[in-house]
Amino acid sequence: MPLQTYRDLEAWKAAMDLVESIYALTRHFPDEERYGLTSQIRRAAVSIPSNIAEGYGRVHRGDYVRFLSNARGSLCEVETQLLLSVRLGYRPREEMVPIWQQTQQVGKLLSGLIRSLQS
Repeated sequence: MPLQTYRDLEAWKAAMDLVESIYALTRHFPDEERYGLTSQIRRAAVSIPSNIAEGYGRVHRGDYVRFLSNARGSLCEVETQLLLSVRLGYRPREEMVPIWQQTQQVGKLLSGLIRSLQS
């Protein structure tokens, strides 16, 4: 079945799931991080599906690829912030494994989508 909207994209769906996981995780961060790391990682996570959607809405394929590239950049930002949260002792490494797996899945889906648009 052809795509009707960006909401049909597997990359967008997986990115939305990742946002939910990030919000659940960061509820357990220290209160003093509310305007620091918590806010930053949430914004970066929200940026991923937002850029996928915005790129989908663009007229030119090159613009779409650029927005998908922005989504990948935000994904790398989220991964870095997850690593920081472990290094700072906010959450145990074992708790991060499922979320890291989600980031890897989103990254693969984004890469595949970018490749399909560039060919």
